[in-house]
Amino acid sequence: MSIGQVQTAACGACLETEDLLPFTMAFQPVVDIQTRQIVAHEALVRGVNGEGADIVLSQITSKTRYAFDQACRVCAIELASSLGLDVTLNINFLPNAVYQPEACIQSTLRVAQRTGFPLDRITFEIVEQEDVADPDHLRRIVSAYNDFGFKVALDDFGSGYSGLSRLAELKPDIVKIDRALINNCSNENWRLQIITSMVELCQKLSVKIVAEGVENASEAETLRRAGVRFMQGFYFARPAFQSLVSPSDIVWPGV
Repeated sequence: MSIGQVQTAACGACLETEDLLPFTMAFQPVVDIQTRQIVAHEALVRGVNGEGADIVLSQITSKTRYAFDQACRVCAIELASSLGLDVTLNINFLPNAVYQPEACIQSTLRVAQRTGFPLDRITFEIVEQEDVADPDHLRRIVSAYNDFGFKVALDDFGSGYSGLSRLAELKPDIVKIDRALINNCSNENWRLQIITSMVELCQKLSVKIVAEGVENASEAETLRRAGVRFMQGFYFARPAFQSLVSPSDIVWPGV
């Protein structure tokens, strides 16, 4: 599906921008520990002076949530493009901030076209901050995004609303294992066994699996032995404010 095929007008809620506070992005890499390359950068919202995401998100209201979701997409793509990002860009989105997928994606399509950023290098991560009352609506969002050429990641898998039932419903391209499960996996066998089972399941489903929140060498090595190839976390690199982490700055296991 192309930009020209989208005719639905944007809803008024997406235009409530006057109450939004200024914000920008930091980027954290997702790495492939087999090839020792960066395969993606996740855009993480920050205040213009480097304030953390919690401070920015705490200012968002039900009135501005929709416009904020749209503005984050535009900001992430514009900044990533200006920095010369040449791998996948991961953008978080709020499912309940999408009224109609074909309408709410228009600003994303326009900024991608304007900056020349390829649609197939954009992955939308489903943020599980709140439950989605209508599972059919979420399935329609995922289906529409796939039609446009985007990939979809199920974020924070293993916590909140992300579970096996949602995996079956949405059939995402990527599953990101939550930090709560990764934590201390090198010392607690039950955590490791769950992760190993998840890796085997995702391999059978042809779903890419990413371990997020990896914070030390022991966790990274344990995950590697469990079959996890793609990882993200402070151990490898902290988010870079308005810039991209270089592959030479990554800390690799065994080095």
